Amino acid sequence: MKQNHPELLARLCVAAIAAGTGSVFAADEAPKESDYYTITTFDAPAEDAVIEGGAVELLPDDRIAVSTRRGQIWTVENAFEYPAKPAKWSVFAEYLHEPLGLAWRDGWLYAVQRPEVTRMKDSDGDGRADVFETVADDWGISGNYHEYAFGSKFDPQGNLYTVLCLTGSFTSEALFRGWVLKITPDGKTVPMASGVRSPGGIGFNAEGDLFYTDNQGAWNGSSSLKWVKPGAFEGNPNGNIWYPYTEGAIGERPVNPPLTEEGSRTVTERDNIPEYLPPAVILPHGKVGNSPTGIVADLSGGKFGPFAGQVFVGEQTHSKVHRVFLEQVNGVYQGAMFPFMEGFDSGNIGLLLTKSGAMFTSGSNRGWGARGTRNWNFERVNWTGKIPFEIHEMRARPDGFELTFTEPIDPETAVDASFEMEAYTYIYQKAYGSPEVDQVTPKVSVTGIGDDGKSLVLKVEPLTRGHVHELHVKGLRSKDGLPLLHDVAYYTLNEIPAAKQ
Repeated sequence: MKQNHPELLARLCVAAIAAGTGSVFAADEAPKESDYYTITTFDAPAEDAVIEGGAVELLPDDRIAVSTRRGQIWTVENAFEYPAKPAKWSVFAEYLHEPLGLAWRDGWLYAVQRPEVTRMKDSDGDGRADVFETVADDWGISGNYHEYAFGSKFDPQGNLYTVLCLTGSFTSEALFRGWVLKITPDGKTVPMASGVRSPGGIGFNAEGDLFYTDNQGAWNGSSSLKWVKPGAFEGNPNGNIWYPYTEGAIGERPVNPPLTEEGSRTVTERDNIPEYLPPAVILPHGKVGNSPTGIVADLSGGKFGPFAGQVFVGEQTHSKVHRVFLEQVNGVYQGAMFPFMEGFDSGNIGLLLTKSGAMFTSGSNRGWGARGTRNWNFERVNWTGKIPFEIHEMRARPDGFELTFTEPIDPETAVDASFEMEAYTYIYQKAYGSPEVDQVTPKVSVTGIGDDGKSLVLKVEPLTRGHVHELHVKGLRSKDGLPLLHDVAYYTLNEIPAAKQ
């Protein structure tokens, strides 16, 4: 038997269950997130400094750059070693217009501001940018508070992407508000996708496909992680008035979704609107968060724990970071969201995960509010080297799901009674948000355990296309007797795989 958690096992209060379904642990002795991942909180660089971080980037000399909602860009030396070494903060640039994207390329630091993409460099070596150039500014601003612009890192071809909020929640009063735009290496702006409402971040998965987070509101029953394809319509029609200005780069304007009082469903409108891409992973509003933000893939090769290749998503309102497993079924992205970490000091917006295995977060609670009550945060997350017992992947099957785990499971606890599921969807409508609707309570049965002891198959009757399948796993234990660190998963089932012939 593996003993991966000797210090935890020594604390656990174990009592046999008469029914033979495993072990019970005293609630105050169960494993905690901090046993596996630690949060290091940085102090302010000065008494009057406010680091309301909107984006975070790694510079070639291992300094960390943080852009703030107040228009500054700070650099931090010793960010990986702090607090063993003091963090050294310096102002790299200021007087920008709420930069919410940072990316480094070929000696330049690129910032996505509300009105433009700007690149800057420190040509005289004094630590402060002294050369500023406009790269692209082919979109509009009206002065409305809501017109945020978020930026990605560079793709391998040198393209940068920006995703633009609508003007308020229901209109697009400036050019390309409600769109995803590609900025080519020579500064050309290419409209890429429409249908955006209120993004909170944009980034790539491990395979290099582009995603953004959108917030609950008009035509968004719940917040979600959305896949961006060239020519796609992401669901909100308010920005579609700008199709005549795309110069043929994106195709024809999609038809509008129905404006009926009762609304519709995503599965219905996918048939009516061919360009419509459903949310890849819905993040159930209120249950897991209210405002998803930055997106980073784990490209550390295991230096950040057992989730290499998966995606992490920031959460502003609940001051969290989510973990997401993605897969493609019938050419459409879908997958599962799992809790990962909570307890950050403010509302996470900017997110960075380095290849060395350090995650940096920064954010704000101004205007939106957050569980983390501090006005701002800059924090680092590190893996302790201990492997948490977690659901690693949740894959769709023709008649259910296959679960894999980070550690071997106790087969005696892998029984039907350990699993419960509910399924639901949201109204696709002009009105703001949606309750959970069309509820289903599937029957869940364990039909097989993998030979490696780290996977099992669930039969789910019925599976419902277009529904979130919310799985609770209360009774399962690891081979070492540990409960799951997080015992819930939320799978968005856009497509049901076909049975193999």
